[in-house]
Amino acid sequence: MALVLQLLPVLLARAQGDPGASLDGRPGDRVNFSCVGVSHPIRWAWAPSFPACRGLSKGRRPILWASSSGTPTVSPVQPFAGRLRALDPSIRRLELLLSAGDSGTFFCRGRREEESRTVLHVLGDGADCRALGPAHGSMYPQLLIPLLGAGLVLGLGALGVVWWWRRRSPPPPPQPLPRFALSPPYRSTGESRDPEASKGGGADHRGPGPGAGKGLGIGRGW
Repeated sequence: MALVLQLLPVLLARAQGDPGASLDGRPGDRVNFSCVGVSHPIRWAWAPSFPACRGLSKGRRPILWASSSGTPTVSPVQPFAGRLRALDPSIRRLELLLSAGDSGTFFCRGRREEESRTVLHVLGDGADCRALGPAHGSMYPQLLIPLLGAGLVLGLGALGVVWWWRRRSPPPPPQPLPRFALSPPYRSTGESRDPEASKGGGADHRGPGPGAGKGLGIGRGW
């Protein structure tokens, strides 16, 4: 009988669809979440309303677990680190310090798979992530694009100044010729001889002199 009484709120909640509670707040407010209709809560999860604004994917992500030691375990990588705490060891009630981008649905899951949900809306949150602050993801892309643009402009400006300076500067003087180019070409000993003497192997093939004919005539008279 006692077991039926414990399960009755869960069955009624499921039969009615359990729309869950709804909370509104501003960044800096503290809100409390209650796990209603769950007999033994074991973990809490959060599904962001605008996951793209935090650089997250859609779906649930665990944020807190019950522990056998009595001290609840908070995920160190969840977006509420340092701002979320359990108000009792049974993790039935939580307290959250609100920040921009916290809008979403908080789920409390029980040991028997029963579940309750609370919808949180932080004023100022919306699908337009341009108005969101640094808490919505890394600021590196937002800073990197302007820096790259400024570097490109400076680089093009430096190239323009160098080009303009080179056009205004007078052309450099011609380089002096090397010394070996100014000296006369080298001539070998054989090339310095008389070219006529080199013809015919050096023998004298000139005809007889003027007195040669007279000598021949005298001889014939004898």
